[in-house]
Amino acid sequence: MAEQVSAQERLDKIVVLIAANMVAEVCSTYVLRVDNTLELYATEGLNRDAVHRTVLSAHEGLVGLVASEATPLNLNDAQSHPAFSYRPETGEEIYHSFLGVPILRAGNTLGVLVVQNRAKRTYVEEEVEALQTTAMVLAEMIASGELAALAQPGAEPAARHSLHKTGAILSDGIALGHVVLHEPRVVITNYIAEDLPKEIKRLDTALAKLRADLDRMLERGDLGEGGEHRDVLETFRMFANDQGWSHKLHEAVGTGLTAEAAVERVQSDTRARMLRSTDPYLRDRLHDLEDLGHRLMRQLVGRDHAPTREQLPDNAILIARAMGPAALLDYDRKRLRGLVLEEGTANSHVSIVARALGIPAVGEVPNAPGIADPGDAIIVDGTSGSIYVRPSSEIESAYAERVRFRARRQAQYSALRDKPCKTKDGQQVELLINAGLAIDLPHIEDTGSAGIGLFRTELQFMVSPSLPRSSDQLALYRTVLDAAGSRPVTFRTLDIGGDKALPYMETVVEENPALGWRAIRLGLDRPGLLRGQIRALLRAGGGRSLKIMFPMISEVAEFDAAKAIVERELTYLRQHGHSLPERIDIGTMIEVPALLYQMDELLKKVDFVSVGSNDLFQFMFAVDRGNAKVSERFDSMSAPIMRALRDIVKKAQAAKKGVSLCGEMASKPLGALALIALGYRSLSLSATAHGPVKALILDLDAKKAEAMIMPLLDAPAGSVSIRQKLTEFAEAEGLAL
Repeated sequence: MAEQVSAQERLDKIVVLIAANMVAEVCSTYVLRVDNTLELYATEGLNRDAVHRTVLSAHEGLVGLVASEATPLNLNDAQSHPAFSYRPETGEEIYHSFLGVPILRAGNTLGVLVVQNRAKRTYVEEEVEALQTTAMVLAEMIASGELAALAQPGAEPAARHSLHKTGAILSDGIALGHVVLHEPRVVITNYIAEDLPKEIKRLDTALAKLRADLDRMLERGDLGEGGEHRDVLETFRMFANDQGWSHKLHEAVGTGLTAEAAVERVQSDTRARMLRSTDPYLRDRLHDLEDLGHRLMRQLVGRDHAPTREQLPDNAILIARAMGPAALLDYDRKRLRGLVLEEGTANSHVSIVARALGIPAVGEVPNAPGIADPGDAIIVDGTSGSIYVRPSSEIESAYAERVRFRARRQAQYSALRDKPCKTKDGQQVELLINAGLAIDLPHIEDTGSAGIGLFRTELQFMVSPSLPRSSDQLALYRTVLDAAGSRPVTFRTLDIGGDKALPYMETVVEENPALGWRAIRLGLDRPGLLRGQIRALLRAGGGRSLKIMFPMISEVAEFDAAKAIVERELTYLRQHGHSLPERIDIGTMIEVPALLYQMDELLKKVDFVSVGSNDLFQFMFAVDRGNAKVSERFDSMSAPIMRALRDIVKKAQAAKKGVSLCGEMASKPLGALALIALGYRSLSLSATAHGPVKALILDLDAKKAEAMIMPLLDAPAGSVSIRQKLTEFAEAEGLAL
């Protein structure tokens, strides 16, 4: 009980001191509870019996208005305000003037601090700022959990309550662990300035250094040609030199705050207002200001607060606003269990790397860095897109059991590793893995796969801070071929450009990047880049079999031009006495619908084809797969796409050319079932999906599945759900999906 009294006494003393210093007759602290109500926790001037008895809804009265708007409210006659709510138990009807400020932390409202006077007066700006400063101290007190002991069960302060958020699935899996912030908030130990001129000087020095750093970044040679990355930095510089921002910071210091406390307050106020804005442009600008604030804070404290590899706890769950793939790879993957992002789609670079690492990840979580503190318990459910911060023991137990169940299933899949991949009716199905980095290579052995059906060569370029040299490319390709041994590896040439922009290359701003200057289009326009890569591939393949695949071919003439570069490089290497591959197979991705009407001409020239179902689906239905509003609008198993897939496999088989599918569709058991029923006998999928898909194949009668699906394709489009029929078939056959 001593702790309870201590916490209450501290609060009581604080409101008494505030009232005395501000010459206010009333000072009250309201704390936001888990049930989204505001409870009176302490007061000086109002009826003391109302403490812990007066409870307002989060939108009720003037206090509720301050909480919901997250902005100060300054009134000379509170009772005349339309939002005024009369609570007889408080005795506040005799007070006219009202000043309420939100208690903010990381953009989240934790409560409201109020002062009142009987006389009708408008509080001056200095008084508003003084109250905001005090609110910052109260925010840390509430966030620490100190007040939880004062609360009734079910009415605890919201600052430390269990939180459930839903976002977009970036990488499958479930992770339980503790929060690590990628850009952690600087812990401020001293809020009140002892020497104001000294604090102003510290702020000015930090601002000058911040601006100088941005100027240097803009003057770097690789930014001289312009591009989107330069525009971003120019915007940064504009914000950094903004007099309004600088003035707010100086004003905050002028109220008696230290320089870092001033930055924190301006950041928190701005964040709270902008998070409530409906204007998407303003919300985007918030990220710019946030980043600037972080940079300025690091200048003031003189060190980077990001955790080192050694400091990373076991079972770390990383939370970030946004991050690149290279930043993710900097963390110790043995300790990293999950990832939560405010930004990022399933097709973003960091998501691809997360999947390669087997790290569950959820994106599009609003104000992600503000939902938890370092060390908080957290669950990331990459199967549903759910996040649980500070989960209850019941939820934690349920998820722990799910993790154990998944582990048991994984053990069952591992037992299938060495079994021949044949259907129940004896049809051989080749299962390969998708890869793109050296960290993917152990998966070949772990899964018992037949090889690599898609090696994304662009990932090396995406995680590198500068353009990889020919020697770096050669070393990676040799490492990949060595790891595969006698098993085939299909190398896809660079699929960059468009939405896969490289920071060290000129960025072309395009309205439709997925349809723009990317992949083979960029390679043919910049032949030096493509030739360098093909030369590295041919040298790596010396004395072995090599498979090269070109992405985003739209017409046969493009394939001819790309193949001519391979022939040219072969001639060069032959002339210079290099060892050549024993066999070279050259193929193409089928992902542009135009190729569907050139199949006869194409199949005469290629050695193999591989369907890129992600882009093919995107282009056929004219949907941006990174846009949540439309990406799920059409069914990837509807008649149009299924008919296209059937026609591709039929023509390839008739021409006796190899055909496989390497998109996300193959990584789902139901998708794999559909593809096998259509006639595909080679699938390339993520390593994590290998076990579930193989388990399905071993229990599947392929002829039965084919007999079931083919009539459905000829039925009028939309008259029957192919997905539903496949699901019913799987259930009837006892297939695990």
